[in-house]
Amino acid sequence: MLKDITLGQYFPGDSILHRLDPRIKLALTMLYIVALFMAKFVFSYAVMLLFLTAAVAVSGISPRIVVKGMKPLVFIIIFTAVLNIFYTQGETVLWSWKIFTITREGIVLAAFTALRILMLITGTFVLLTYTTSPIALTDALERLMRPLGLIKVPVHELAMMMTIALRFIPTLIDETDKIMNAQKARGADFESGNIFRRARALVPLLIPLFVSAIRRAEELATAMECRCYHGGEGRTRMKQLHLTTLDIAVFSVCLAVFALAAVLGWFGL
Repeated sequence: MLKDITLGQYFPGDSILHRLDPRIKLALTMLYIVALFMAKFVFSYAVMLLFLTAAVAVSGISPRIVVKGMKPLVFIIIFTAVLNIFYTQGETVLWSWKIFTITREGIVLAAFTALRILMLITGTFVLLTYTTSPIALTDALERLMRPLGLIKVPVHELAMMMTIALRFIPTLIDETDKIMNAQKARGADFESGNIFRRARALVPLLIPLFVSAIRRAEELATAMECRCYHGGEGRTRMKQLHLTTLDIAVFSVCLAVFALAAVLGWFGL
């Protein structure tokens, strides 16, 4: 299961999404999330789903990788859908028992909610983390947040911390997997028993994982100090960010798609 988590991983490529300016991808990700939450019913969701399908196809990322990244979220999606089914009030009651009631409106809402979560995670992965390197993401975040520097906000440090945190997710996942394999070799059992017993069996993983994370953080801090890193003051970049015709064209097309989905959602379609 841990190997299925692809959050924070970057897959090199030469697709249109890979070549886009990271600032454009950040802006498109924000607009995609807004448009997705404004979508209400079939037509607006269909527009967003077509856009997401096209984005996955254009990105060059294998659909198998996208589906693999969704596996760890299955429990959350099912749990959210069940809550919507049983606790959504509606006029058409299909089944009722004590405090539990299933309505047609609840089933519809559960389906749309599950679809929204899947599209939200997939779109964020494909538009941003899968196709953008951590260095490019850091530069984009810093450039977009630069106006906050006028009010003494440490923009460079914030961008660096967010990117390092995102980059460390796959590293910590690999470390957790190694610790689990080592403890299994010593007789630990993480797979048998009910869900509470499995959760209790994971407790011994926390201490070595925290120790490993702290050690890696210290090593990273030492490496940055040895390279005379002093924040963003006086720093230059080897690769400068410049908007191209491709960036403007793709942004315009995506903006039109998001506006169409938002308008359809506004009218309840």
